[in-house]
Amino acid sequence: MERSREREEEWETASHETAEAFKTDQVFVEDAFRNTQVPSWTNQITLRAVVTSLLLSLVFNFIVCKLNLTTGVIPSLNVAAGLLGFAIVKAWTTTLAKVGFLKQPFTRQENTVIQTCVVASSGIAFSGGTASYLLGMSPLVASQGDGGNTPENVKKLSIGWMMGFLFVVSFVGLFSIVPLRKIMILKYKLTYPSGTATAYLINSFHTPKGAKLAKKQVAYLFKSFVFSFLFAFFQWFYTAIDGCGFASFPTFGLQAFNKKFYFDFSSTYVGVGMICPYMVNVSLLIGAIISWGIMWPMIESKKGIWYSANLSPGSLHGIQGYRVFIAIAMMLGDGLYHVLFMLIKTIQSLIAKNFSKDSSVVTPDVTDQAAQIANYDEHRRTENFLKDQIPNKVAMGGYIVLAVISIIAVPFIFHQLKWYHILVAYAIAPVLAFCNAYGCGLTDWSLASNYGKLAIIIFSSWVGLEHGGIIAGLASCGVMMSIVSTASDLMQDFKTGYLTLSSPRSMFFSQVLGTAMGCFLTPLVFWFFYNAYPIGDPSGTYPAPYGLLYRGIALLGVEGISSLPKNCLNLVIGFFLAGIFINLVQEFLKRYETRLGIYRFIPSPMCMAIPFYLGGYFAIDMCIGSLILFLWEKKNKQRATDFAPAVASGLICGDSLWSVPAAILALLNVNPPICMKFLSASVNAKVDKFLDGS
Repeated sequence: MERSREREEEWETASHETAEAFKTDQVFVEDAFRNTQVPSWTNQITLRAVVTSLLLSLVFNFIVCKLNLTTGVIPSLNVAAGLLGFAIVKAWTTTLAKVGFLKQPFTRQENTVIQTCVVASSGIAFSGGTASYLLGMSPLVASQGDGGNTPENVKKLSIGWMMGFLFVVSFVGLFSIVPLRKIMILKYKLTYPSGTATAYLINSFHTPKGAKLAKKQVAYLFKSFVFSFLFAFFQWFYTAIDGCGFASFPTFGLQAFNKKFYFDFSSTYVGVGMICPYMVNVSLLIGAIISWGIMWPMIESKKGIWYSANLSPGSLHGIQGYRVFIAIAMMLGDGLYHVLFMLIKTIQSLIAKNFSKDSSVVTPDVTDQAAQIANYDEHRRTENFLKDQIPNKVAMGGYIVLAVISIIAVPFIFHQLKWYHILVAYAIAPVLAFCNAYGCGLTDWSLASNYGKLAIIIFSSWVGLEHGGIIAGLASCGVMMSIVSTASDLMQDFKTGYLTLSSPRSMFFSQVLGTAMGCFLTPLVFWFFYNAYPIGDPSGTYPAPYGLLYRGIALLGVEGISSLPKNCLNLVIGFFLAGIFINLVQEFLKRYETRLGIYRFIPSPMCMAIPFYLGGYFAIDMCIGSLILFLWEKKNKQRATDFAPAVASGLICGDSLWSVPAAILALLNVNPPICMKFLSASVNAKVDKFLDGS
């Protein structure tokens, strides 16, 4: 499903250890299910699966929306989706079986359908852009910068047009990649680590041993969920106004707190840290130290020289401009490298496979008996994968029809975009969707957000500032991201379906159903937060950093370097090149220094760039999550492997879902009774003196 994706999707990579475990055991999988009948594709999409998917989609939309609106770091929630789907339906079917009303047993195919729906729905919460490119159009975000704040470049948010836009653009990508499913899954045998790991998880749930483990995992998830929810409820009592409560605890002193270095007691990001790879969390901390510990204090010392001392705190011509544009530059450098790298790798792989005479032949290096089982597994999976096909004519016709609808409808929503802009986007999108889906199969990296950022620059500069280029660029980002992201997600699901004997037709319709759920739920959930909190306020609870960052990219597209403050251009170029250079160093070490594996300790430029704007508080939370996981693995590696994802998911779910009753209380004007605030000794003395005097 959705990955570390801002959900930058790279941050949400699946567990490669789990995928490797699947590869080790896969020759025995289908043999274990030899006597289990595979239901027809219509019986795989059941009413209980749809209801469960809708319930979990609502929960996961709240979680992803909150993560989007705070730091934008979203871990892979595939494990939680598969586990919770299994737990809910298994509990229901067990209850019905005890009273004699069970008509259809719970199968791994039905579990796969639930996981696919939830992944697709919560994926819209990311690619839908409510916390990034759509929010970047709003008057609040536009007012934070000095450039581009004109009527043509601002659009007031409305749940109606946001929902309409998502429904118009989100389904096109599903049809763009369907004709290539057999080539990618059967001929090229692409790995799709997330899809493979998810299939391994679901297959294991439906064996007796796996069901027992899943029951224990659910118990761990429930306990951590209750703790996280109650702890968030406890913290709420001390947050009467902004700047109060445990979230403003100066853990390392007031000076460090002013530089955004503190632990804010967020169970969400402790849980996220337990799921994300160690180097993701370390990269975030390194980025925070470089920016808020070194660079910003140095630049602020030039106040009145490099930039005016009379600017508002949020002005992009002041210190905020350095934070935003340098972060953008590093992200674009990292993104451009990976796009070019993936294109080259895709071309090389295609050439190698086409020239290889035996690319489709599998010769297991195992005993004859094991080889027969492996051949049985592969034969059964291939037979099932080819059984319920989606005709290519239907796929291509669907793409054309939906593209035409989008070409007509989108200009009515965004008059800054003309029909020919959308036509160009849909003409090149299938190629980018193929590259993204193929690269994702090789590396598990989805680069949808990077393609979206490139679309912002291209279309915003094409339209121009005076004709609403900022809105045009941000809207085109949504068009491009929707196609590229859903295409790779669908191919991941095809791989999961292939390995769980789920029908390709049920996978496709599950993805369609989940996408429809996401298009409906995502704007509703966002609107709930938008009305309850000051979304997009850099100093508020929900700063929504990517709203300003994406708008900054569009501003670069329409205004060029003239929008940058003094000496910012040199820093932007330097960090753009640094983003490319760090990746080149990592790739060089990966190729030529394999004995010590030093490349594993090279930080990620994309992750380093996020704290440039936000600070290091959430990086400290995530590093504490990594520390908990590390100590747990030292004590008992197997238990940590089995239960850490469940504990982390519970921490994320509990803390995130507390935001629902908290938002309801805010809408009802029910405020917390206490403000817990921390002052220096000198300030406290002045306050005491003032109170005594009054």
